[in-house]
Amino acid sequence: MSRFDLKDRVIVVTGGLGQLGHAFAVGLADEGAKVAVFDLTTDRARIHARYGDHLDNPNLQFVKADVTSRSSLEDGLADVIEHFGSVPHGLINNAGIDTTPDAPPDVTGPFEDFPEATFDHVMNVNTKGVMQCCQVIGGAMAKAGRGSIINVGSIYGVVSPDQGLYEDRRKNGEVFFKPAAYSVSKSALYNLTRYLATYWAPNGVRTNIVTLAGVFNDQHAGFQERYRAKVPLGRMAMATEYVGGMVFLLSDASSYTTGANLVMDGGFTAW
Repeated sequence: MSRFDLKDRVIVVTGGLGQLGHAFAVGLADEGAKVAVFDLTTDRARIHARYGDHLDNPNLQFVKADVTSRSSLEDGLADVIEHFGSVPHGLINNAGIDTTPDAPPDVTGPFEDFPEATFDHVMNVNTKGVMQCCQVIGGAMAKAGRGSIINVGSIYGVVSPDQGLYEDRRKNGEVFFKPAAYSVSKSALYNLTRYLATYWAPNGVRTNIVTLAGVFNDQHAGFQERYRAKVPLGRMAMATEYVGGMVFLLSDASSYTTGANLVMDGGFTAW
């Protein structure tokens, strides 16, 4: 048996209807894992739009769960245990929000005017949401005496956003700055990861973080050109390229790895 084997391991992926969540869930299911896809909705049309031919895969379960609600996560965990017959073996804290291209001007304006309510919302999902998932699902794994938690970090939790990447928007007359809230929320996960790595080590639960870079999603040509120039590999990532790191950290191949930061950014933070 390969040290990378995930057959029959139960893995929870939060934010599973997103671009990365979909790649993680399908990739892990293809490796034999039983994957519980957590998201805010189980609407069949939404799931079909993202998962298409994978809807009938017995290794995939779709669970309605809100990472900002502990009771919702507790209900989701109960559903997973009932459906797959086991406390999860792994958790990928992928759910998160960032500034969308069509965000209102007050959100993408000067730092001095950034809305308090928007900051609170980003922190509630990206940081508090991860903490609560760890409390509920990680806590269950700790009681079972085994498990692996992966927190999804970002290059913007390690380095500051390069505002020059968005120059094309300013040339069009917009006042546009990549907001600070996302960076603040992601940077907090690095020490939460280290904290839990030491806290749950006696319980056999490993906690690591992955630092991911920009994923290709038909972004504006000007942005893509400037972004590629900042990456030694010269391109944006494809979502599926991150699956291998998840397999490693969820499997016995990483049995001596905890509290670590696996950087998968094409070299973005290397210079």
